[in-house]
Amino acid sequence: MSKKLHQTPSQTVGPYFAYGLAPSQYGYPFLRSLFTPVVAQPQAAGEHIRLVGQVYDGAGKTINDALVEIHQRNARGELMQSPVQVKAEGFTGFGRCGTGTLAGDCYEFFTVKPGAIDPAQAPFIDVCVTARGLLLHVFSRIYFEDEAAANAKDKAFMSVPADRRHTLVAQRQQTPAGIQYRFDIRMQDSARGRETVFFDL
Repeated sequence: MSKKLHQTPSQTVGPYFAYGLAPSQYGYPFLRSLFTPVVAQPQAAGEHIRLVGQVYDGAGKTINDALVEIHQRNARGELMQSPVQVKAEGFTGFGRCGTGTLAGDCYEFFTVKPGAIDPAQAPFIDVCVTARGLLLHVFSRIYFEDEAAANAKDKAFMSVPADRRHTLVAQRQQTPAGIQYRFDIRMQDSARGRETVFFDL
């Protein structure tokens, strides 16, 4: 007796990214997420922050199946070099969060504010977004509202047209739980605002 086979789903349609790369978040009890939204443990050095936001489509609606990844330096401006260093510092430098399980289709990361690489650059966090309909994931950077002087010296930030730079800046907010930075990602221009600047890497 032959079994009827169905078409293999297209990876560009999805949504499979978040389920496969963040299974713990999506309730798959027997699969472990290699990376989670917790980038910094309580013992990690530096100013502990919560990074939150939403991903919007061209219609100004939140995307509930995007996968957001961040990569950053520690509070001293250093990249993690080994699992031993990660364990010793309580800081991975990398986080992954889907937008499908939190209220309002949000993403959130628990991390520390990164230090600058050198005096000529501002502190920043690299961000990568994967979502349905994208043939390739897209890359951007998160700069900080309260680092205006450093941002003005940063070559990458200043290379962006002046009327688009605000799309790369996270807004600092004081909340009862501590310092929070909000960074919304807009995949296209919409009534919600200008498209986030994405870098061609």
